[in-house]
Amino acid sequence: MREIRIALTGNPNVGKTTLFNALTGSRQHVGNWPGVTVEKKTGRVSHNGYEIEVVDLPGTYSLTAYSADEVVARDYILEERPDVVVQVVDATNLERNLYLTTQVAELGVPMVIALNMADMAEAQGDTIDLARLSEFLEIPVVRTVGTRGEGLDTLLEAAIKEAATSPHHEHTIGYGDDVEATIAMLADALSTDIDLARRYPLRWLAVKLLEGDENVLDKVRGGPALARVESILSSIDSDEYEAMMADKRYEAISAILPQVRKANVRNMSPSDMLDRVVTDRYLGIPIFLALMWGTFQLTFTVAAPFMTMIEAAVGWLAEFVAGSIEPAWLASFLGDGIIGGVGAVVVFLPNIFILFLILAFLEDSGYLARAAFIMDRPLYALGLPGKAFIPMLVGFGCNVPAIMATRSIEGEKDRLLTILVNPFMSCSARLPVYILLAGTFFPEQAGSVVFFLYVLGIAVAIASAKLFRSTILPGEVSPFVMEMPPYRIPTAITSLRHMWSRGSMYIRKAGSIILIGVLVVWALASFPLGVEYGSAESFAGMIGHLLEPLVAPLGFDWKVAVALIFGFIAKEIVVGSLGVLYGTGEETLSSALLADPGLSAAAALALMVFVLLYTPCVAAIGVIRQETGSWKWAGFSVAYGLVVAWLLAFVVGHSAGLFLGGI
Repeated sequence: MREIRIALTGNPNVGKTTLFNALTGSRQHVGNWPGVTVEKKTGRVSHNGYEIEVVDLPGTYSLTAYSADEVVARDYILEERPDVVVQVVDATNLERNLYLTTQVAELGVPMVIALNMADMAEAQGDTIDLARLSEFLEIPVVRTVGTRGEGLDTLLEAAIKEAATSPHHEHTIGYGDDVEATIAMLADALSTDIDLARRYPLRWLAVKLLEGDENVLDKVRGGPALARVESILSSIDSDEYEAMMADKRYEAISAILPQVRKANVRNMSPSDMLDRVVTDRYLGIPIFLALMWGTFQLTFTVAAPFMTMIEAAVGWLAEFVAGSIEPAWLASFLGDGIIGGVGAVVVFLPNIFILFLILAFLEDSGYLARAAFIMDRPLYALGLPGKAFIPMLVGFGCNVPAIMATRSIEGEKDRLLTILVNPFMSCSARLPVYILLAGTFFPEQAGSVVFFLYVLGIAVAIASAKLFRSTILPGEVSPFVMEMPPYRIPTAITSLRHMWSRGSMYIRKAGSIILIGVLVVWALASFPLGVEYGSAESFAGMIGHLLEPLVAPLGFDWKVAVALIFGFIAKEIVVGSLGVLYGTGEETLSSALLADPGLSAAAALALMVFVLLYTPCVAAIGVIRQETGSWKWAGFSVAYGLVVAWLLAFVVGHSAGLFLGGI
């Protein structure tokens, strides 16, 4: 069976990932690009005797290296040389999407255009002549509808056919006599660098140098062409040339469009009318907050019966093990350690999956992009770029990929600022702690309590950004430009796939990191030999009592101190550790917590605030170190988070204590 490799590229929000999922199905692998922490997705599909590897490149508006995403997409095409590049184009927004087409075509690579969301363009009354568009661009154009799997076979056949051709056409835009003369001079100078000329198209290098692309200039440095190149570039205004070249690209696109598309002139569409409401400067934020509050209310309401069933099953299993297995240490190991620890975390699987399903629905519908838009103004005023809201939203799932997602932010200070405040976004790993404590101590207001915590995390992140911007990271905020995706009705399969992709990570953690963590806690609670399980004489008790003075002002005892220490590994271990240390046996963990006279409702609220704000996990610390290139910033993030967590937990706990009693 013959093999070829396809690279999927395209602007953000053109349905590229949907098309990737439709092509590859379950045969997917997610990792990181070598040397960088930008997500890499690959998948495989078999078609007509070919085994095809599909690589989903990061979404990008251009091939000029303004961000890490753009560098990854461009360098993969140039360095890895896929057999064919498939650009996914939004049929409802041809002009903006074809700008990238003009840049990819300059590379001379075999190329196919997937005219995606064609059904939406047709529903608007637009007619696109695919044959004429293909003729003008000299690139095969295939109609696709990723959400319904339409056109996939035709797309693969076109890609196979195009991959069999040699690199061709290097289809270019004419930039005018002056610019073309300068391009020719640069190409001639670059030709003296044999190694560079062998690896990259000379005209493309010249174009990028005229656009002031530092990444390309770095490739020239150290070579024999550098002196002549710098001499030519010093004689021109790169900003002026870049603007002129962009204008020429859009002129070429504008000349093509009337000949290939008949656009229906229409009044305001239902999508436009909906946008006027959800993106309104006064209504937008209240609508967003109301949706988030409804999300958490629905999560608790729907999950409650499933949680009860799982909790009962875990309790029965723990009781059965305790009463039927000998010796006693093995019964304790299985019952208190594995079942009590991991079981305390598994109870919250329904909440995790329901939350991810709702967020997948909001994302696939196109609403979350609007949420980023409405948050741009307040974020900008407080010192954060609007683009930071995307990593902040990702942080609701997991802070690790959220910190990685900051690579799409151009400004170095803006990016560092976003990295430092992202840990305050309440990731899904903290959710089991909220569900346990809010459901136990505030059963009637559990959804509202969790909503309060998420809003508090956002507020602390924004306040911290304002503080950092005025002190350690001063500077201008970079502007936010974002293309709104069209509203779509999410398909059940796509939303369920997104839910499973994120939720399965939680299951894997329960079977690995969390299991190891709770077993370590069990060992600490069981030794030295001969001490009572989980007593003050155990290693866990010694550690907890050593740290207890630090957390006692917050209303926490030594058991909570131990749980918080292990929460550095992963926040779910806080729940697992409590399950182990309380040795619940026949009763549920919720019942054990309620029966503890040392843990009041006010202290439980303070504990949730502390878990929200202190360091997410060791993985987050590691990725902060990797992304900033400095242990200094990683250490600062840990220290700052601990101080803020302690102070706010103290304030919230004692304030709540005035009404709830305790602490």
